[in-house]
Amino acid sequence: MIFRLFNLLFLELILILPLSDSLIAISDKQRAPINPPLPYTTDQFKENANLQSSDIFTEAKQDPEAFWEKQANCLNWFHPWDQVLEWNPPDAKWFNGGKLNACYNCLDRHMQTETRNKIAIYWEGERGEKKSLTYEDLYIEVNKFSNVLKSLGVQKGDRVAIYLPMIPEAVVAILSCARIGAIHTVVFGGFSADSLANRILDAEAKLLITADGGFRKGKVVTLKEAADTAIEQCPCIKNTIVIKHTDLPVDMQLEKDHWYHDLMKEAPATCPPEEMDAEDTLFILYTSGTTGKPKGIIHTTGGYMVGATMTTRWVFDIKPSDIYWCTADIGWITGHTYVIYGPLSNGMTQLLYEGVFDWPERNRPWQLIEKYGVTILYTAPTAIRTFMKWGEEWINGCNISSLRLLGSVGEPINPEAWMWYYTIIGKKKCPIVDTWWQTETGSIMIAPIPGITPLKPGSATFPLPGINALILNDLGEPSSSGSLVLTSPWPSMLRGIYNDRARYEKSYWKQLGNGYYFTGDGAMKDDEGYFWLTGRIDDIIKVSGHRLSTAEIESALVDFKGVAEAAVIGVSDQIKGQAIVAFVVLKEDFIFDGSLESTLKQHVVKQISAIARPERIIFIYELPKTRSGKIMRRLLRDIAEGRLLGDTMTLTDPSVLEEIKNKYNED
Repeated sequence: MIFRLFNLLFLELILILPLSDSLIAISDKQRAPINPPLPYTTDQFKENANLQSSDIFTEAKQDPEAFWEKQANCLNWFHPWDQVLEWNPPDAKWFNGGKLNACYNCLDRHMQTETRNKIAIYWEGERGEKKSLTYEDLYIEVNKFSNVLKSLGVQKGDRVAIYLPMIPEAVVAILSCARIGAIHTVVFGGFSADSLANRILDAEAKLLITADGGFRKGKVVTLKEAADTAIEQCPCIKNTIVIKHTDLPVDMQLEKDHWYHDLMKEAPATCPPEEMDAEDTLFILYTSGTTGKPKGIIHTTGGYMVGATMTTRWVFDIKPSDIYWCTADIGWITGHTYVIYGPLSNGMTQLLYEGVFDWPERNRPWQLIEKYGVTILYTAPTAIRTFMKWGEEWINGCNISSLRLLGSVGEPINPEAWMWYYTIIGKKKCPIVDTWWQTETGSIMIAPIPGITPLKPGSATFPLPGINALILNDLGEPSSSGSLVLTSPWPSMLRGIYNDRARYEKSYWKQLGNGYYFTGDGAMKDDEGYFWLTGRIDDIIKVSGHRLSTAEIESALVDFKGVAEAAVIGVSDQIKGQAIVAFVVLKEDFIFDGSLESTLKQHVVKQISAIARPERIIFIYELPKTRSGKIMRRLLRDIAEGRLLGDTMTLTDPSVLEEIKNKYNED
């Protein structure tokens, strides 16, 4: 009853009370809020919106295939498709027989329009370096680099690994692969050498594109050094292309390493795009799973491009004059869909920034928005909560009045952060499009269309046109809370896990049956049908919007010589969304000292990435396990979150919980 009253009053209170750090994201144990939608989209915005009628939802529902066929005509095709959809669960083929090229749709088709001379990318580096590329500039660079790749033996269907910072050459590399039909697999530049090697080996990549380094908080990140370490484990790599970015001296192996600038000098400026079948693979992107091995998610060309292009138009209400800034790194799916393919296929101008938000000062993002006249900002709740923590004084000195639309991505956004974003950043004039989607879905699934959808702070609102979602309880029955599933195929859906058909079926299609796609996320639906995402329901931790598997972190901990066992959980964190807490059992003969926690944290960083660094490590004598040997992470989460412990009857030794609870509270 208290919670229901709280929800009725929440929105009114948050408008008049000072913001605090005490409110956190909606728990999966709570019911969905029952607040009515409020007019967070101004009349002026609605009058100028590209989509103002809900007829698009009706059209999609009445004839889904005809609807998606109509959307596919937003792209340029070399040859039309024979069939819109062939659906044999869990296998989908969209626009089968159609021929197109993703790079052509991002660049070539603009060469006969005024967009040719429009700025495609404004780039700024952490140290203030600046570069701008028109669509024609980008077109020329991509053509030349496509020829570079061909000269090194890269052919259609070959895999190319990309390990770069946020620089324009990263966009060039990705589009060049797409142009010649090579399959790109981008690895986040913050990942360790071992993580890079694992992904290269799984994809069987034959060429690596990297840089001498990148910049972060004024320091150089030694990418080439990490790449060299990774390649020692990867005999499949025949050549490495190195971009000179930091001028850091690096070791260049004469036979395998090539400087990007040297190769580009001699490259011809014309390279015809490869005609790709709609179902030809465009890229493989690795995402964490519930086992230690990352999953290579496969996305194909036609359906993915339809999803990327149309959702960019629908959700961001794009205008020719927009300056768009998505703060995601290209190493993640958001960087693929809403930095590269979606914006460029729509002829947008966007800002790329290499660096962090608080370097050299905490006003850097607002300075960039003022400097470039950014109109659309798409960022993560983690960043928004960080800005809240820093305070408004860092914003007040900058003119950010150019903003007209705000977006949120990566994890559920709590209502307080939503309201702060709307009030302080958007000045109560910018609608917020809170978006839910995944690496696997390829494009946004649930989000408002800002000229149509009434908004509720903290809710991603409704599935987009052509997307059908349902919430099921543990019995597989429709419910107001439980597991989120997608009940029908959509064009940008994943087509599999690279080289692992069994895992693909088990992870996504056999959890609940019925031919439903199992998202692994929990959700609630309120009385008006609004969706409220509650986070992962499996053992995936989302830190600052980045998905990390507990198994991968646990494997890194156990790799340390003194560790016998480890269990990792995610706990609520007002800034990161979730923080990592590790429970570690040491080997009996290992000598414990005061620096061990710090040493173990650094070991995880080396094995995986700084993103995976545990916030806390609790040293205990035994983990809570069932009689079958399964570690009960659920009980560890209960202890960490201060909840009443769930069922302990299946534990081998329930008494260990009291010891763990005492140790957690002591530390």
